[in-house]
Amino acid sequence: MPESSVLLAWAAIAVVVVATFAIGAWGSSRARTTSDLHRARRLVREERNAAAISGEYLSAASFLGVAGLILKDGSNALWYPIGFASGYLAVVLFIAAPLRRSGAYTVPDFAVVRLDSPRLRGLTTALVLVIGWMYLVPQFQAAGLTFSVIAELPAWAGVLVLLPVVLASVLSGGLRAVTLVQAFQYWLKLFAITFPAFVLFGVFLLGGSAESKLNEPGPVFERPTAVDVGTPVVLRVSEPTRLEVTAEREVPGGPLQPDGRAVVWVQPGEYDVDAGSVLAFRAGAAVPVVLGAEADNGSWTHPGTGDPGELVSTYSLIVATFLGTMGLPHVLVRFYTNPSGHGARRTALFVVVLLGTFYLFPTVLGLLSRLFVPKLLVTGQTDAAVLLLPGAMLAGWPGALLAALTAAGAFAAFASTSSGLVASVAGAVSSNVQRLKAWHQRGLLVVAAVVPAGLALLVAEQDLARSVGLAFAMAASTFCPLLVLGVWWRRLTANGAVAGLLSGGGAVLLAAVAGALRPHLAGLAGELVRQPALLSVPLAFLVMVLVSLGTKQRLPEGVSRLMLRMHAPDRLGFQDDRRPRRPVPKDSGGRHRR
Repeated sequence: MPESSVLLAWAAIAVVVVATFAIGAWGSSRARTTSDLHRARRLVREERNAAAISGEYLSAASFLGVAGLILKDGSNALWYPIGFASGYLAVVLFIAAPLRRSGAYTVPDFAVVRLDSPRLRGLTTALVLVIGWMYLVPQFQAAGLTFSVIAELPAWAGVLVLLPVVLASVLSGGLRAVTLVQAFQYWLKLFAITFPAFVLFGVFLLGGSAESKLNEPGPVFERPTAVDVGTPVVLRVSEPTRLEVTAEREVPGGPLQPDGRAVVWVQPGEYDVDAGSVLAFRAGAAVPVVLGAEADNGSWTHPGTGDPGELVSTYSLIVATFLGTMGLPHVLVRFYTNPSGHGARRTALFVVVLLGTFYLFPTVLGLLSRLFVPKLLVTGQTDAAVLLLPGAMLAGWPGALLAALTAAGAFAAFASTSSGLVASVAGAVSSNVQRLKAWHQRGLLVVAAVVPAGLALLVAEQDLARSVGLAFAMAASTFCPLLVLGVWWRRLTANGAVAGLLSGGGAVLLAAVAGALRPHLAGLAGELVRQPALLSVPLAFLVMVLVSLGTKQRLPEGVSRLMLRMHAPDRLGFQDDRRPRRPVPKDSGGRHRR
């Protein structure tokens, strides 16, 4: 990016950081109890809570990843925003109100209240850590991507910038302060995605060539373009292409000159391209795409033609996103901050509206990216589309201002989600440890943030939305069956729950390991490895039901009373909350009481 754009982007990010700290500090002045630290004293209004949920839910996968997948996969990628938003319908229908009435703050709390099993408490706490860290790793990777794009810094620099911001946010005042911060960040992200989308789409329509661009058989370079390949990729060439190549070793089509350059004609096929290579294309040249992306605009604009592997991938994604939302720990914690089950249900409905509004605009930016930043299809860094599109469509300060706005929105996206995840993961652990002191709680917050930050530097990067989709698959294969059966089926037993959690979670972990070992596995097996929810979710439900029926003599006592509490209307008064702690006196130094 030009130097002026970089300075504007840094300034916009700095404004977001200062505003985050200011709102967090103001919220922390009102957080005086342990209940404030993790439960916001259960007095958050539905509208504000919905904005906070949306703020932490709209992660890097939503702000950057959805547009990147639209650029790469076209209409097939639309199931991601549809699934991300519609998952809250399942929350409304199945668990929002009953879970709030149960009095359980976290999934481990619910497991103990419903099934009376210390063993299950430990297992569910471990799964909260796994899901939370699976979701956190892509957020830190997105920070590295953002800073490498806007300032050409190494990926670890972005991780080191995000980490203290997240820690400062969650340490400043707990969930009550984080609620205010994340509500603010939702509206910031909405503005940062809608304003550029309206402006850039207007520029596109006024350009006079909209129809011709959309009717091209495939993406083309409008002007001479040099593409730096930062990571090794496999490119698929669809038609003979003239290339000027700068590389370290011989390339297909001709030997390298002494200066490391070559001019070659590349025939249709698949080619390995090393990191550090520079590919120069003439104006009008067809854009080679990374393996797995759609090269033809006709296929890109229309859904799949019924290929079995593609259908399995689509259905598996729908299952993961629709059912996985109800198992995300940072989402479930939010519903406990509502004063009643009715309030929890209203919050979920507001969230559907807020998310549905937001997801309209990454789709527009993904469409425009296909036409104006096709070089990302060569490098494979399609997640950078939202950041680079303004500068590609608008020259001078207008493009720089829009690029700075999108950079600020991206930073808010992964900062807000990371803050909520860190708070919920630490809260799940601390709520299951007796006699935990305040400084221990803060130590858990630090560990919950540092571990995924380290993992983000070690594991290989992939599409942000697909990485988060695997976390959804894990949640859908573990906590979704536990919550749905625990709320609606009185015959669920602790043994059945343990068996189902291990089978569903184990299937997803096996798929993740297989995907890491065989990243380019093709066919039906490859699709199930990349998104295993279509198999792992039914497996978890089936195992829970069968093992529970086989151990029905171990049905916990008091299950009928608990089922009545979860399903009785709020006005009957059966809801049983943990009583909030009394505020700490002002002369106590502001420490949290246990």
